[in-house]
Amino acid sequence: MTYKEPYVIAEIGCNHMGDIEIAKSMIDMAATFCKVDAVKFQKRCNKELLTPEQYNAPHPNPANSYGATYGEHREFLEFNVDQHRELQEYCKKMGIEYSTSVWDLTSAKEIASLNPKFIKIPSASNNNTAMLEWLCDNYQGEIQISFGMTTHEEEKQIVELFERKGRNKDLIIYCCTSGYPVPMKDVCLLEITRLYKEYEDRVKAIGFSGHHNGIAIDVAAYTLGATMFERHFTLDRTWKGTDHAASLEPDGMRRLKRNLEQTYEALTYKSQEILPIEQVQRDKLKYRQR
Repeated sequence: MTYKEPYVIAEIGCNHMGDIEIAKSMIDMAATFCKVDAVKFQKRCNKELLTPEQYNAPHPNPANSYGATYGEHREFLEFNVDQHRELQEYCKKMGIEYSTSVWDLTSAKEIASLNPKFIKIPSASNNNTAMLEWLCDNYQGEIQISFGMTTHEEEKQIVELFERKGRNKDLIIYCCTSGYPVPMKDVCLLEITRLYKEYEDRVKAIGFSGHHNGIAIDVAAYTLGATMFERHFTLDRTWKGTDHAASLEPDGMRRLKRNLEQTYEALTYKSQEILPIEQVQRDKLKYRQR
């Protein structure tokens, strides 16, 4: 296996709590302190995604709700396309890549109009064939897709769709378990090995979208073949909202990026049998036959 440099995405998602200034402060932190490669937001057209009954129902966890109904809650957390353009420009200023997960066709068209380097499809929407086909036909950037709560047959159908469209080499697929947070027994890291064996030569790269607590296992994901890493990001895990508890705070994100970079640097063979750093010790310490 040839190890590529890891790429780390801080998923802000909706952890900005509907406040664009908080979103910008999160971009600042991700870029300057955590030094990750990209941040990612989310875009939904809620009336396209939700039935009227779902839209008008109360939030299942009222303590985390930003509205009287689930629809109002979701609308409160949405940025419009002009606000996303503003965030994209702010990312350029801060020297970090901007991206967004799109949950429906309307959102895909809106975000594609900004022409980001990549667009993400969340696990919940990876069976939206109309959206996938539209992106393949109309958006020339990289397309990333999570495979949480997805059968092997559905994975196969998604990759084959991209192959038929001639876009599979622009496709990155993510190993993912959909839960918030996910206990270690359900992370199932060896799924990365399965995806790597099945699809390494058919897609651009394999990623790991982790919803677990801590950063102990991300390095293992890297050694198994994942090169793209996506972790939820927050400034404070106690903030109001459902995703904060499964998110990394700034120091955790910083250490994740550092640990992956150090692992990449270390995963090599010796360039010579005795390295220069060893020669000094060899001359001083190595047993000599008398």
